[in-house]
Amino acid sequence: MPHKHCITHIEIPAEDTAAAGRFYQNVFEWNLKEFPEMDYTTFEAEGGTGGGFTKVDDTTPIGSVLLYINTPNLKESLEKVKANGGSVLLESYVIPTVGTMATFKDPAGNTIALLEPEMRE
Repeated sequence: MPHKHCITHIEIPAEDTAAAGRFYQNVFEWNLKEFPEMDYTTFEAEGGTGGGFTKVDDTTPIGSVLLYINTPNLKESLEKVKANGGSVLLESYVIPTVGTMATFKDPAGNTIALLEPEMRE
């Protein structure tokens, strides 16, 4: 399991996810993997956090980069978010083979995602 509460994934909105991936690959030599059926391209940055390029839509406009923070206990983390002035947007949803996720707004209004990774044996 990745380190507790590390930034584990970053999503960058783009009109053309494959073209966005190629830009970052050319500039930073990131490794890419395309998922055309999802209109999604993932990246791996050597020695750093990976992520993906997500399609721009009404809920994900340009400029709304989304950080995913790992947590060993999603429910506990969401309780701490609320106790410290944040608000929960989505309590939890499962991404198969990845884990359970939730989103919240911090007191400044930034949207952040939490990920409780699926336990693999």
